[in-house]
Amino acid sequence: MGKALFVTGTGTDVGKTFVTGLIVKKLTEAGLAAGYYKAAMSGNVKDDNGQLIPGDAVWVKEAAGLAQPTEAMCPYVYEMAVSPHLAARLEHKPISPEVIADAYQKVLDRYDYVTVEGIGGILCPIAFDEHKLWLEDVVKMLGLSSVIVADAGLGTINSVGLTCAYMKMKHLPVKGIIFNNWTGGAMQEDNLKMCEALTGVKVIARVAPGDDTLAIDTETLLKLYE
Repeated sequence: MGKALFVTGTGTDVGKTFVTGLIVKKLTEAGLAAGYYKAAMSGNVKDDNGQLIPGDAVWVKEAAGLAQPTEAMCPYVYEMAVSPHLAARLEHKPISPEVIADAYQKVLDRYDYVTVEGIGGILCPIAFDEHKLWLEDVVKMLGLSSVIVADAGLGTINSVGLTCAYMKMKHLPVKGIIFNNWTGGAMQEDNLKMCEALTGVKVIARVAPGDDTLAIDTETLLKLYE
């Protein structure tokens, strides 16, 4: 059975999918059996046959050169660009915790290192009808430790601090922070220092716009997986 790592973010559009792709690419380039998983994806488009394309999964698959079948990457794919609980309700495709766990286990059984991408920020409702399920519940259910992706720019001290504080309060282990959209300069360097001082969590990588590799050695990356 493989090891896994959860990639969450301080919010929507901070670059979780982009960074996840770089993480998985690092693993595949090291010759490791890497897999990808995401419990639910919304905001997807249909192909010419009317089938929904799981956009995040396709992007990671292509960026990392994965042979993993796309249909094995995510059990719930929705068209509406809203949170999963609302998309599931409006599109009449309810989400089951058992299906999420079963699909994840199949990926974990097949690959040595599985990178699990989150949905929005850590406070994301996954189901709120028959089942009450938040993203934090999924992380606990799957027994995952996390890294947090954050934009390196203005406002990140607040968003990183709140995300880390909430995750610690909920007993969700955080192993590192990855700054995306890194361009350097006094403000971003100070953001890095302040986030580390505030949270006690290290910034383990900085990703600049257009980067095609993750600036972290493979041995350090593998230690994040459990």
